[in-house]
Amino acid sequence: MKGAGSIKRLPALLQKKGIKRILVVTDASLMKLGLPVPMLEAMKKAGITCTVYDGVAPNPTSDNVEEGLKLYLEHGCKGVVAIGGGSPIDCAKAISARVVRPKRSVAQMQGLLKVNRRRKIPPFVAVPTTAGTGSETTVAAVITDAATHHKASINDTAILPHYAVLDPELTIGLPPFITATTGMDALCHAVEAYTNHTYNTKLENRYAEEAVRLIHDNLLAAYRDGKNLEARQNMQIAAFKAGRAFTRGCVGYVHAIGHTLGGLYGTPHGLAMSVLLPHVMEAFGPAVYPRLARLADLCQMGPGTQEEKAKRFIQWIVDMKREMGIPEKLDMIKDEDVPQIITWAMKEANPLYPVPVLWGREEFRQFIDKVRV
Repeated sequence: MKGAGSIKRLPALLQKKGIKRILVVTDASLMKLGLPVPMLEAMKKAGITCTVYDGVAPNPTSDNVEEGLKLYLEHGCKGVVAIGGGSPIDCAKAISARVVRPKRSVAQMQGLLKVNRRRKIPPFVAVPTTAGTGSETTVAAVITDAATHHKASINDTAILPHYAVLDPELTIGLPPFITATTGMDALCHAVEAYTNHTYNTKLENRYAEEAVRLIHDNLLAAYRDGKNLEARQNMQIAAFKAGRAFTRGCVGYVHAIGHTLGGLYGTPHGLAMSVLLPHVMEAFGPAVYPRLARLADLCQMGPGTQEEKAKRFIQWIVDMKREMGIPEKLDMIKDEDVPQIITWAMKEANPLYPVPVLWGREEFRQFIDKVRV
């Protein structure tokens, strides 16, 4: 479902499916803002009992998953509705996975295809209140292990949400900086998927191209005027398409490094993606020039050689970041953590992500030294 006010149609959908008890997964800040309240009231009027779990951290943890699962089971829930950014949606995916794999921990399900596909997850609706993660259309749930602080992903088609509600009215109250960093997260998904190789089909390439064009035309408009419903809706569509693109096309080293920063320091995912994206594309060099040049052409950035167009596209990202107040480099990385960051990033990315240039430990070290203050 999409369009202004589409959230109001959700209770009727659940009624049609015969679902009378649901777990609503969100976070404390959204509850404080009251954003889920109209939905909860509409559910009540429709005779649907909602149990709310609002303890999701900005980087959801395995403890969050277990807390949500406990509520789901104690209250006899028969479905899950996640409302929020990528954190609540990812947490809800992991909760749903635990429902069908009660004897497997989050850590045991992280990796590829480790959720039980013979038993379907409960009916699951994702309601994004940001336009960035695309979690409502992906098969990934990124969770941080509460004990080790290792941030890793459950990747399985079994946890794909059954429905998504793209209501731009839910994003109107989003602070400008969050609008900026979540929008950059969507751009990162599209660009990484597009510059990767091997897995993409024409469909993934088309979705990535459409997402980049929508972000180029709408992100700054949404940042400057948060009440611009057209820009907000277009950014939600862009995030959805970018999410669909990287579901098959995969992400790359931006995410591999960014995930370690979220696990170790609690760095917001969108901020990490925003800072790292242009640096990674620059480091890849000629290997990504043809693809970035194509994106520059789609965004009508002017004539030139492939290298000139590619560098113009990277500069557009840098300029847009600067206008939205996003820092150029990272200031949280500690010297003693660099070996762990490299180990985790390599474990996540190599050989799973079909990146255009393969990095070893030394390349990762040089890159990290370049992007930190």
